[in-house]
Amino acid sequence: MSADSNALAAAGLSLPAIAGVKFVREVALRFMRAELHERPVVGSWDKLIEYCNAQIAYSKVEEFHVLFLDRKNALIKDERQQRGTIDHTSVYTREVIKRALELGASALIQVHNHPSGDPTPSAADIIVTQDIIKAAAPLGIIVHDHLIIGRGGHISLRDRGLISCEATVPASITGRSARPAALNEGTSID
Repeated sequence: MSADSNALAAAGLSLPAIAGVKFVREVALRFMRAELHERPVVGSWDKLIEYCNAQIAYSKVEEFHVLFLDRKNALIKDERQQRGTIDHTSVYTREVIKRALELGASALIQVHNHPSGDPTPSAADIIVTQDIIKAAAPLGIIVHDHLIIGRGGHISLRDRGLISCEATVPASITGRSARPAALNEGTSID
């Protein structure tokens, strides 16, 4: 269902068949998204993981999404903030926080994929998450988690103990430069 059109054509599907596959995928994603709008996301963790897997697990490039939540932790909006390369995508803390404020979000969940299939977080993944937490905390925005989605599973940075909710210092005070942070699967940080 997540295969791109060229791959489906190479497998012998006609143009109408490809359109049908894409249509069914989109309908399924809309139903899943509708369920997340109706109840607290943090109380529907299995549904959230299913939705994230369906949305980005098989993407060939890294995608960074933010799920913006209201006071009751229901989904306001799922937005792809960035689309990168096979092992890297830029993340702009300022843009994540700006959008959360525009939407009136009280909380957020970061989600990105690792096209290699291995959801193990890199050092850059952890740093980006901490930067966003530090910028969000003084504004009263809670970062519930950062999920990394791979083909064979997912990893929650909160479950791994890699998210500290006590970070309350704004990113501008930490001395970090204004250049974008980066998510990547490797261990080096650019």
